[in-house]
Amino acid sequence: MSGRARIEWVDYAKGFCIVMVVMMHSTLGVEKAAGAESWLGYLVAFAKPFRMPDFFLISGLFLSRVIDRDWRSYADKKIVHFAYFYVLWLVIQFLFKAPGMAAEQGVGGALHEFLLAFIEPFGTLWFIYLLPIFFAVTKLLRGVPSWIVLILAAALEIAPVHTGWVIPDEFAARFVYFYAGYVFAPQIFRLAAFVIARPALAAAGLVAWVVVNGLVVFNDYSELPFIGLALGVLGACAVVAFSALLSKADLMAPLRYCGEHSIAIYLAFFLPMAATRAVLLKTGLIPDLGTVALIVTAVGVITPLLLEWLVRGTRFRFLFVRPGWARIDRVRTGLAAAE
Repeated sequence: MSGRARIEWVDYAKGFCIVMVVMMHSTLGVEKAAGAESWLGYLVAFAKPFRMPDFFLISGLFLSRVIDRDWRSYADKKIVHFAYFYVLWLVIQFLFKAPGMAAEQGVGGALHEFLLAFIEPFGTLWFIYLLPIFFAVTKLLRGVPSWIVLILAAALEIAPVHTGWVIPDEFAARFVYFYAGYVFAPQIFRLAAFVIARPALAAAGLVAWVVVNGLVVFNDYSELPFIGLALGVLGACAVVAFSALLSKADLMAPLRYCGEHSIAIYLAFFLPMAATRAVLLKTGLIPDLGTVALIVTAVGVITPLLLEWLVRGTRFRFLFVRPGWARIDRVRTGLAAAE
């Protein structure tokens, strides 16, 4: 944790989103392996319109603090930082998956999949791959009027773009939310302050949003052009409001903790999630698939937090803390620390 004070509602929002992401992967994985749907799948479907939009909105929220820095400093913190974790956890994931790949495709096929992962993100790591691209593109567009960028980004989301490749498809679908987080950061903070000041009114608004979002999603309208964008924006604002309400009384500190360590959860949830799913489905100890998915989600969230805590301050901290050799702004960082 840096010397800068954390903003609790932001951590709540990040915690909420990362739990929803793990829940989505866990639930869909359980349902696919079992060949049947679960009751938790309804919550996953409900969260689909806003789960990733809010994640990207929050990711762009503090960009104005650093976007005017020189490219070397900016790239170190916003591009190289995520590239380091992508490559590291790509290797870790590949080490676990390579034997199965080699058995099915041969060693050459497994090697091809590894090299392809530098162009087409591997497994669950696409968010870490895409985020530095958003940071780079936003800085490159610094001189373009924000309303033009927003219109073009919204048009990409509405299009929609389906190339079959993760990066162009997800860029088109998500950039508008990231850029909106950057451009509308003052308004988003004002929304959070309004919610904290008027919790009863905010709670009523959230109830109305739950009804609207549910009706649209479960009547299969959420994927339609314009409607998907509207649901993403409204859902992201709803998560901000919900998080602000939680932060007012710090009602769910574990969720806030998840937000503080969301990067650790995102990087490391894949293995405990897959292992727990395999054990529970193979043994059949728990017949209800929704309960299985819920347990898999819990293990997927808690295990990375335990791992991050265990390696903290050890030689294995490089799993979650970027070491000095992986920085391109080392000299300047060292001078700043000495001042």
